Amino acid sequence: MTMNDNLPDEDGGGFDAEDWIRLTPFVGSVATLDDVQARRAVFALGETDDPRPIAMDLPQPVIWWDEDGEQAAVAVQAETHLGPDGEEMEDPTWRELVTNAIDPSAAED
Repeated sequence: MTMNDNLPDEDGGGFDAEDWIRLTPFVGSVATLDDVQARRAVFALGETDDPRPIAMDLPQPVIWWDEDGEQAAVAVQAETHLGPDGEEMEDPTWRELVTNAIDPSAAED
């Protein structure tokens, strides 16, 4: 009997920090509907103004807090676009969560 005999045959499809290497981030271009349908990307901004990829290392951990509690996730795609008033529609809360996850000392500020 070995230590691995008690491990399940499958990992259940989840990810943890040790096996994020299995995730394939979508970086370097703006995703299209074809990318989403082919499961290369999570979302496509579609018919928006000036869509652009956000330059950042991916995958990155994200924890979102709301009234239902914590939701942990891993960001594998990051894009931005311009809103109707010309304002960049990059989610500053999401970006701050990713930054704090990368640099724990930033969360203490």
